[in-house]
Amino acid sequence: MRPLFLSSVLDQEFLATLQASHTPVMLWGPPGVGKSQIVAQVGQRHAVPVIDLRLSQMEPSDLRGIPFREGNLVEWAIPAMLPDAQRHGAQGILFLDEITSAVPSVSAAAYQLILDRRLGDYRVPEGWAIFAAGNRQGDRGVTYTMPAPLANRFSHFEVELNLDDWVAWAYQHQLDERIIGFLRFRPELLFKFDPAHNPVAFPTPRSWEFAHRALQKFANSPQLLLNTLQACVGTAAGIELKAFIDHLDQMPDIDAILRGETVKTPQEVDLQYAVASALVGRAIRAQGSEQARQVYGYILTYAKALPLREMGVMLVSDMLRAVGEPLFSVPEFALWAETIGDVMLYD
Repeated sequence: MRPLFLSSVLDQEFLATLQASHTPVMLWGPPGVGKSQIVAQVGQRHAVPVIDLRLSQMEPSDLRGIPFREGNLVEWAIPAMLPDAQRHGAQGILFLDEITSAVPSVSAAAYQLILDRRLGDYRVPEGWAIFAAGNRQGDRGVTYTMPAPLANRFSHFEVELNLDDWVAWAYQHQLDERIIGFLRFRPELLFKFDPAHNPVAFPTPRSWEFAHRALQKFANSPQLLLNTLQACVGTAAGIELKAFIDHLDQMPDIDAILRGETVKTPQEVDLQYAVASALVGRAIRAQGSEQARQVYGYILTYAKALPLREMGVMLVSDMLRAVGEPLFSVPEFALWAETIGDVMLYD
């Protein structure tokens, strides 16, 4: 399932804790596709804490607690990291990450916690959702087969990569527009991992965020930039991204476009992707300002002039996801819509 829909599923499962109809959710996917971030964003949207337990780094006693003698009985000290209504709040998310990398004894300790929402005398507060995530066995990570009793305690979803969802996230988090344009141009490089070769650096949504950081740090050090990009996303993808960036000196004047001047559209497809990404970034930065409608109008006019109608549709679709309904009230939107005819906006 694509991340946008998974987020909606997790939202509903979180809200279901209040109606006592919550089902624990297990997210499956290769490394670096954003499983942890999807869960973290649910917590942010609902303004609740997320307790992230990395089960691969735990011992059974970390969950069960430490025994101590109380008179003639043995009691268990409840671990402070488990959700507590008084310390953490009445609502929240207990996230069991890297669950498939946990040794079987730790997985066994989690059985009762996940299904019965209790562990010995400890009980998970009613308003807390339980989510988990892990890698698949073919992903070359340290993984154990999930025991059937544990698997049967979850509803299971596989994270499906979707470029449109990633682009919306990238604009929201202000990733470098050159990377967004490059991945629009080379969408197959959003995630590329060959388990047979077991590379140490390879393209994933997570490593493209690392490449964004490298661009911010080494853009003024040409002798270092290529190597740092390759260190993030691998040799081949790093070379392609560097070549794409070097080609951008032929890109049209973005400021002139936003002044309403007539600017020639590039014929090269990679430059068209780069221009489209840069213009969406400008639209986001103009959001809420007095010039917003004017900026949107100039961008829509330019989108209408792009040689490929599909490129204009992509540009306006990304802008619509980023700035929302105010785009519909701009007069140029209707004029642009008339030109696309049978081309449909992306979902």
